[in-house]
Amino acid sequence: MAATDSPMRASGVNRPAGTGVLLAACVSALVVNANTSAVTILLPAISQDVGASVDTLQWAVTGYMLVGAAVIVTSGALGDVFGRRRIFLSGLVLFVLSCALIALSSGAAGVIAGRMIQGAAGSTILACGMSLLSVASAGTGQLRAITLWGAASAVGAAAGPLIGGILAGSTGWQGLFWIDAAIAALCVPLTWSTVRESRDPDRPREIDVLGSVLVAVALVPLVLALSEGGGWGWLSAPTIICLGLSVFGGIGFVLAERHATAPLVDLQLLRNRVLVGSATAILLVAGVINALMYLLSLYFQDPAGFGMTALQAGLATLPAAAAMIAITPVITPLAVRIGPRYAVAIGFGLAAAGCATLAFVEPSWEYTAFVLPLIVLSVGLGLANGPASSASTSAVDPEQTGQASGISNMARYVGGSLAVAAAGTVSTAISGGRADTGAPAADALAAGLAGAAVLLALMSAGGVALALLLRHQRTEPATAVHLAAAAAATSHTIPTRPLPATSGGPR
Repeated sequence: MAATDSPMRASGVNRPAGTGVLLAACVSALVVNANTSAVTILLPAISQDVGASVDTLQWAVTGYMLVGAAVIVTSGALGDVFGRRRIFLSGLVLFVLSCALIALSSGAAGVIAGRMIQGAAGSTILACGMSLLSVASAGTGQLRAITLWGAASAVGAAAGPLIGGILAGSTGWQGLFWIDAAIAALCVPLTWSTVRESRDPDRPREIDVLGSVLVAVALVPLVLALSEGGGWGWLSAPTIICLGLSVFGGIGFVLAERHATAPLVDLQLLRNRVLVGSATAILLVAGVINALMYLLSLYFQDPAGFGMTALQAGLATLPAAAAMIAITPVITPLAVRIGPRYAVAIGFGLAAAGCATLAFVEPSWEYTAFVLPLIVLSVGLGLANGPASSASTSAVDPEQTGQASGISNMARYVGGSLAVAAAGTVSTAISGGRADTGAPAADALAAGLAGAAVLLALMSAGGVALALLLRHQRTEPATAVHLAAAAAATSHTIPTRPLPATSGGPR
């Protein structure tokens, strides 16, 4: 449905968001996204400090995303029923507590547990923060608020690795979490004093807790199998049991959603080919970019690689972040000119080419050899992600925008967790195998990165086929909100048209 069909725009209502709610939502979104993108840079420092392997601490990344996938839609539903401000405040408090737990941890268990709690807190803050903006504004005022929120999210995601590197070298890795805790804590009184409570009176009061649990039942064993299958043996009993549990959870989720009064996911929406295609594209983009940043942050800091400090590694990832930001103004105009399907296809093609180039990495490569492939694949992922994110919400009726956004955001978390686990396993298995044959550490490390790059190239190539599902999708003229949506698409899906006041916004 075109943007001009929106109830808000049709009625001519225009109400800007208040300063308090705008600050609370945007600042918290910036902090959450900066925290998320900074953690991979900090893993080697955390590993050295707590005496745990980086492979174990991988769960600090995948665990965060797994919990986020299970909670992102549920937290929005809780806000609709029990009060959006109340649930948003709960997310802020939980975020502060999780930061403190991580910073005070002396072992891997505390770090991983804190990050999993942080996954619930972060997804709650993002979902309910957007909901608060949606109900506090209308029409063009709502689009301005969403534009600022999207810009804050994009800035946080891009700046996170650099901020993490700076703090790791000055305050220690704990500094990131203490500063994030302090900023989130300041948002609590700001929200309490300036944001009005709101609910959706038309929404059923039932919460699909079973659906959230079954999402976890489907995903956690699958990630565990992907992470540990190489060591266990792919045909071993533990691997097969994990895969069986994952299938059981997936089937149970579908059955539960069919009978739920207020389902986590409206299965009828999955008949929408554009929505399914765009959500799958988002899953692949999130998987490739998260896995790549995970692999490169470790490679750059490994003594057998470049032996960079956390700050140097953060600076080394800037070409990727800068490329994704630089392509933002071009994404929507290009998609309008050539069509979303071709934009997505070209984007995934560029990403596949960039990843394929990294598959030829050798120990002799200097850092400069990584820059061009990083730029090419980042431009490609940005080009694919922008139209896919926009299509996921514009392909449904306005009253279904919240559900469609929830599906795409859940896909983003799922893609990140699965790809990081799979790419990490491939890299570790190949590196270990080469080391066992007596290869030098530098050769083994490069071989592991090259093997994982092949996997990411195949994922990107698979994304090209998704363009077929977007062939009927219409585009809208580029505006500021489209640019913000494209920039924020790596971390969250935001709408590009005003939403009904009771919708609560995207999840």
